[in-house]
This record gives sequence, C-alpha cells and structure tokens, in this order.
Amino acid sequence: MEKREELYAGKAKSVYATDNPDLLVMHFRNDTSAFDGKKREQLERKGAVNNQFNAFIMEKLQAAGIATHMEKQLSADESLVKRLDMIPVECVVRNIAAGSICRRLGIPEGTELNPPTYELFLKNDALGDPMINESHALSFGWATQEQLETMQKLTFRANEVLRQLFLDGGMLLVDFKLEFGVFHGEVLLADEFSPDGCRLWDRQTREKLDKDRFRQDLGNVVESYEEVGRRLGMTFSYA
Repeated sequence: MEKREELYAGKAKSVYATDNPDLLVMHFRNDTSAFDGKKREQLERKGAVNNQFNAFIMEKLQAAGIATHMEKQLSADESLVKRLDMIPVECVVRNIAAGSICRRLGIPEGTELNPPTYELFLKNDALGDPMINESHALSFGWATQEQLETMQKLTFRANEVLRQLFLDGGMLLVDFKLEFGVFHGEVLLADEFSPDGCRLWDRQTREKLDKDRFRQDLGNVVESYEEVGRRLGMTFSYA
C-alpha cells in the first residue's frame, strides 16, 4: 500500500490518498484547537494517543456489530481507512448535560438526561456547525431518510456499548459526536472517536478527562487522555 498526496487537512488530522482508490491514510497530528480554531496549540504525543485510542474504540464498536471505516492501524499516529462519501451531519448523544446544551437551555451542568438526548448538527466550520433537524437534512439533500434512521440507530447502539465500556473503567460518558459516510451504498461510522470528540468524567469525582481540559485551561490534556486509555486497558506506543 503506497501513501500518496494529501487530500485534506483538518484541525487535527490529515488525510492522504493511496494506490487503492477505496482506501485512505488518516494521520493524527499533535494540533489541538477549540472555539472554532480561535485557540490553538501543539500538544506532544496527542496525535499518537488519539490514533491508538480511536483504533481501540473502533475495534470495540465493530465487535458490537457497528460497521466502521477502520481497516487497521498503520503506525503510532496513522491508520488505514475506507474512502467514504461523507454525510455532512454530526450525530450527538448526551447522557449528562454539559457544554452547549447548558448554555442553550439553561440546564445545570451535570444534570442526568434520561433518556439521553439526540441532536443533529451541520458539519460546517464556517457556520460554527449549527444545530439542525431531520427536516433540514432532507430538504437540503444532506442525507436521506434511510440514512438518518440508520445513523440514529447506530449512534444509540454505540452509546450503549461505550457507556458500559467507560463505566467499567470508572468513567462517565457524558456526551459524544459521531460522523458517518457511505461506502458502496452502506452507511459506515467514520472520522474518529477520541477524547477530542466526547466528554468523559471520573465516575466518583467528576474530574474532566477530555478536551474540556484544553478548552478550560485545566492542564494535563494528553496525560488525561492517556489515563482514560489506561483505565480501558490500553498501552500506548510512541515510536
């Protein structure tokens, strides 16, 4: 497998073509950003940690019957993935109130949400990823009804699997976002699952172990990500 030209560079990942038109190389960089890119920093080891964390989670989800774009981990900070036609809609599940839902609805942080809420956001950096609904997605052609139903089903299934996984590690899965794409007609889980795209709290102390440590200047960002992985039984390589 030959790695070729860079196709896309996002806030924290770069994507490269390969000699196989169906496969891409996803490179996790050390870049970290928040507040629509207004706050940026390089954090040593972060790319390698997120790449390996993502590979671990994708394996767990695939074992639970959730098809993903993940093929295999290539190195400490790179993975081989299927090339998808991305659906520009983010699916967000919230088990506990935190972040934007607290600001929008005046809900105190830490409020248990039973059942969990499910929200959709348009994947558009220039617009700040605005909240949308199914009607918007259908009217503007961002997704079909069948795709939306599949995405919701897979997102809630992922929540079931991951809530228990993190609970077994003494952590609360507060919320997370997922992205999906289409591969030869099938909707697959795409992008990544890492502490960059979810909120994780210690079950007892509710200490934040995710990207909020960067947003809120709490320090020890990568160390917290590594602690999450350690609790899940992971070991990281940085070679």
